[in-house]
Amino acid sequence: MRMNNRFIVAMLGALVIIFVAMMLVTEPLPQNSAYHQLADQRAWLMVPNFLDIVSNLPFALVGIAGLCLCLANKTSSTALSWPVFFVGLFLTAIGSSYYHWFPNNQRLVWDRLPMTLCFTSLFVAMLTENASVHHEKAWLPIALLLGLASVLYWRYSGDLRFYAFIQFGVLASIPVILLRYKSRYSHRHYLLYGLLWYGLAKLFELNDQRIFSLTDQLISGHTLKHLSAGAATFCVYRMLKNRRRLYRQ
Repeated sequence: MRMNNRFIVAMLGALVIIFVAMMLVTEPLPQNSAYHQLADQRAWLMVPNFLDIVSNLPFALVGIAGLCLCLANKTSSTALSWPVFFVGLFLTAIGSSYYHWFPNNQRLVWDRLPMTLCFTSLFVAMLTENASVHHEKAWLPIALLLGLASVLYWRYSGDLRFYAFIQFGVLASIPVILLRYKSRYSHRHYLLYGLLWYGLAKLFELNDQRIFSLTDQLISGHTLKHLSAGAATFCVYRMLKNRRRLYRQ
């Protein structure tokens, strides 16, 4: 337990050092003004940007299914983190749909806020389940507040660095935690599948217009981003649904 705690302190300390160095050394990262100019702006059934809106449905479905699973199978170690993760997914479907109805920075806040619920609660769940840190009730509020602060910092300063660090810092920490700690549960490999799907989602996002052109305007990269990210969250759901405890602490 002591060795576990030392590693956690070292990892969190490294993340803080990286964040401080990033803020000191790098220039502010503004939101690209072209970000809101999505490739597929077609409307259908009086719904603007139709495919970019309906492609949020997987988030809602996984969020509902995951929350039901959590309520039916309560665990002492992560009684809060996983439910918050799935609530965040459901709210992401709502916030993202709201943003894509009329994309702008003001609406983007409501897209990113619930996403930080997912990132930060996932991080706490990973620490609690894999590193045996039985302080979820202390860690989770701190993590959620940091996620909230990252979005507000971007909204009022125009600088995306804090938000980007929260997102990619969490994603980078997952394989580190998985490699460092012996799994207490089966099916942990689903998390790696989820990371691959999320990485693919980011590639789709960066090639929004190109994919729209290559598919002869059938589907855009941004729509595929939503579907791939939805697949990533489904991997988390499948892990929780199928896993079993391998050993007790």
